[in-house]
Amino acid sequence: MLENRKAVIFDLDGTLVDSMWMWREIDIEFLSGKGIVIPEDIQDFQDELEGMGFTETAVFFKKRFRIPDSIEDIKNTWILMAEDKYSTQVPLKPGAGELLDMLKKRNFQIGISSSNSTELIRTVLKAHEIEDYFGCITTCCQVPAGKPAPDVYLETAKGLGIAPEDCLVFEDVPMGILAGKRAGMKVCAVDDKFSRNQEKEKRKLADWYIQDYYEVLRECL
Repeated sequence: MLENRKAVIFDLDGTLVDSMWMWREIDIEFLSGKGIVIPEDIQDFQDELEGMGFTETAVFFKKRFRIPDSIEDIKNTWILMAEDKYSTQVPLKPGAGELLDMLKKRNFQIGISSSNSTELIRTVLKAHEIEDYFGCITTCCQVPAGKPAPDVYLETAKGLGIAPEDCLVFEDVPMGILAGKRAGMKVCAVDDKFSRNQEKEKRKLADWYIQDYYEVLRECL
């Protein structure tokens, strides 16, 4: 899958790092702390948030639950709630570190296109000492539209100086896969526990599907 590619662009949560469990906990804790009834089907609720940028998600919460806090206050609260977890409890997905090493040695450009906040992206990359691998980091808050629009992937490719058709994307959810495909890129879907109910759709949308990054490394031997 890396043949004829010049850049690899990763989504973050559920793709490069195993963090989706954490956001479910934060959603529940955040809403409970405000005396708000948790949505009956938390999985369906989180699927509804799929692809939204950090600011877009805060706007959604504010309107949906009539939260009086400002958008910035909501975002800052989430960052404070998540920082320690990203620093100490969120692991890389299996094989991710080894794949980054291999890509760097083979002179691939490497980027991140994420719906998360810049602050939390930097926090988890620093925790794993992998900041220096990435030539461009773009969030959905920096572009006109979040996933499934292609904007965030196109902006990262531009920042890396690589044509979209020469990029490979790794993604864990359908909205992200669609964003990469609409950007004109090849997309590999990554297995994740919290999107396993969408596996059939992910396989249908993506060019490849992997259980972990060791599959990619074995292919490159």
